[in-house]
Amino acid sequence: MTNPAIKVENLSKTFLTREGFWKRKTKKINAVDDLSLQVEQGELYGLLGPNGAGKTTTVKMLATLLLPTSGSVRIFDLDAVKDTTEIRRRIGFAFGGNRGLYGRLSARDNLRYFAELYALPPEVTRRRIPELLEMMGLSGRENDRVETYSSGMTQRLHLARALLHDPQLVFLDEPTVGIDPVGARELRQMIKDLIKRGKTILLTTHYMAEADELCDHIAIIDHGRIKAEGTPSRLKTLVKKESIIQAKVEQKNLPALKNIVTPLESRFPVNYVNENPFVLINITTPEPAPILDELLPLLSQHVLDSLEVRNQTLEDVYVAIIQDKAA
Repeated sequence: MTNPAIKVENLSKTFLTREGFWKRKTKKINAVDDLSLQVEQGELYGLLGPNGAGKTTTVKMLATLLLPTSGSVRIFDLDAVKDTTEIRRRIGFAFGGNRGLYGRLSARDNLRYFAELYALPPEVTRRRIPELLEMMGLSGRENDRVETYSSGMTQRLHLARALLHDPQLVFLDEPTVGIDPVGARELRQMIKDLIKRGKTILLTTHYMAEADELCDHIAIIDHGRIKAEGTPSRLKTLVKKESIIQAKVEQKNLPALKNIVTPLESRFPVNYVNENPFVLINITTPEPAPILDELLPLLSQHVLDSLEVRNQTLEDVYVAIIQDKAA
C-alpha cells in the first residue's frame, strides 16, 4: 500500500498581533485549529470554506511556506519541517491572482527564470517550456509580456510555472478566481487532465459547482477546523433529503398562486423573491409530488411562467454546514 500524498495530524497555526496605541496588547489568532486530514496519491482533494476560514494558511503549511505552531505534516511520508528541500522537489503550487509572475517579462522568460530557480538542467528546460506552453494553450503568445495577458491566460501561466519541475503533488489556491466562465471551464479541464496524468492535487475554491465537478473528496473548513469531510455525494446526505420547488409568476397572477401556496406555509419553508415584474416562490419540501400536482394546472393555464424542482446541491450543503443547520 502506497503512502498517502498528504497526512496531517492535529495541525495548528497561531498568529500573534499587537493592538492599541498607548497600551499595547498581544492578541492570539488561531488561523488553523487542530486540523487533521489525509489525501491519497492520485486524488483531487478540495478545501472549501468562507474567507478567513484558514484555507490558504493550511495550504502554505502543507507547501512548506509556513511553519506550523503545532501538529505534524507529512508529504509522501516526509516531514514538512525536517525534509523541506526534498518535499519542494516533489510539489508545485499556484496561487490565484497576479502574485508570483513578472508582468514585464514574457511567458517564456518567466518560465526560464523559474526553471533556473528550480535548477533544472538546460536540456530539460528547453524541452519542458514548449511542452507546457502548448499544454496551457499559450503557444503563439509566449513572447508577449505577461502584463498584456487576460486573467485566464495569467492563471494558465501560473499552472505552467507550478508544473515546470514535473511535481507529484500540486497545490492550487483558488485558481479560477476572477476568470470568465469560458476561461474557468478551460482551466478545470486542464486540472482534470493533470489527474489523468497521475498528479495529486489539493484545491481550494469558493465555487461549489467547481468542487462538485472536480473533487474526489472535500473538506469544509471554518474557523480553522474541519466541519465536514467526504465525497461530494456523501456530503449531500448530511443535509435532510429535501427538494426545492421554484415557481415563477408575474405580479398580476400572484393571488391565484397564493391560494395554493399560503396553506403550505405552516408545513414547509416558503420563500418569496421579488424580481419585478416576476416573483420567485421557493418551497422546500421532502414530498414534492403532491405540491406539483396542485401547481401543474396553473402552468398549463399560463398563470405560472415556469415551474421546476431540484434536489439539494453541494451549495445547499455548504451553507447548511457553515450555518450549523446540517441534520
